Amino acid sequence: MSRISEHPILQFEEKPVITFTFEGRKLEGRQGDTIASALHANGVKVLSHSRHHNRPRGFFCAIGKCSSCLMTVNGKANVRTCVEPLVEGMDVRRQPATGGELKW
Repeated sequence: MSRISEHPILQFEEKPVITFTFEGRKLEGRQGDTIASALHANGVKVLSHSRHHNRPRGFFCAIGKCSSCLMTVNGKANVRTCVEPLVEGMDVRRQPATGGELKW
């Protein structure tokens, strides 16, 4: 797992482990993580692909204002995973880049 454990100014509290699945693989995150930060800590850097050129997208704004982190969570499409809290047992999947309109 790739997490910051030491920092010259900040301190990181060790929080309880949460398990979830990403495209069928069982992964672990920490209580207080967002979905995207837990994926990033597990080495998942590509969260989606651009609609027109199918280029990989990862963390970009991390405040829920872009579309780079949209994923399907527990069967619901277009979840902004950079601001959505990780919950025990979540099923997270990448969405296909269809080029269609986003449905909210």
